[in-house]
Amino acid sequence: MMLGGEILSVGVFLAAFGACALAVQSLSVRYGTITSSASDALIVGLGINVLVLVPAAFLLGSPIENLTLRSLAAFTAAGLLGTMVGRAMHFEGIKRIGSSRAEPIKASQPLHASLIAVVVLGEVVTGGHVLSMIAIVVGIAVITYEHGRSDDDTSDSGYIGIAIPFVAAFFYGIEPTFAKLGLAEGTAVLTGLMIKTVSAGLGFLIYLWWTEGLPDPRTFERSEVPWLVAAGVANTLFLLGYYGALELEPVSLVVPLVQSSPLVVILLSVLLVSDDLERITPRLAAGALIAVAGAIGVTLLS
Repeated sequence: MMLGGEILSVGVFLAAFGACALAVQSLSVRYGTITSSASDALIVGLGINVLVLVPAAFLLGSPIENLTLRSLAAFTAAGLLGTMVGRAMHFEGIKRIGSSRAEPIKASQPLHASLIAVVVLGEVVTGGHVLSMIAIVVGIAVITYEHGRSDDDTSDSGYIGIAIPFVAAFFYGIEPTFAKLGLAEGTAVLTGLMIKTVSAGLGFLIYLWWTEGLPDPRTFERSEVPWLVAAGVANTLFLLGYYGALELEPVSLVVPLVQSSPLVVILLSVLLVSDDLERITPRLAAGALIAVAGAIGVTLLS
């Protein structure tokens, strides 16, 4: 928990870093799933997670020594619910309606996460804290509306397309509580990430094997593979920042700060996209200011 004047603590910095990495992931998935499926993006991302995090857990610590049955169960649940189901829905939402819409809708996660944290972990959320989280959601809702108006008509923006990121937000909202329970057992961050990603990877492979058969990497669209790899690397960096922040700060602070990523998505889109897809308008600027004010309020009131 932060002390009075320590607004820019290590935990806050890690959460902000996670938000930036999450934005890069979102844009990479968008460009990497033009013809590829969201499943392809999830497989590549989980593969990179495992390749980086499993060796790191053993090289930088002793994961078995710090592991308890409760932390094993908690991180496995976080992997299956958040990393597998939540990320699958998130990527599918990006593919259907674009990152500029899916990312802000998914950012309603703080409401789910904070309420669950209050009930399960006993964390205290003040009235000002709630208002700040609502400001984040209102701000990103305005961004979603205004920024989405400039998207082309090829995106699947029907009710199903809009609903998918909300489903992702719900499962992402459940994950931090399980992660916090696992960390409370004294389990190291890298150990938790290892268990989370391995359980998600195995769970998703079993799901694919049972439903449609395991994919052949040789069939992936070659021009989109670099984007999928970039998304996997960005997600790995996000996980390191995110879990590092969760180890230092409460869920009700970390999650809302991480969900400021839609602002970074829009900024990167404006800087990197060379057409008229991203137009800065007064309404868009107002939405960004509301969301940023909410993020600052969460930080100051926590």
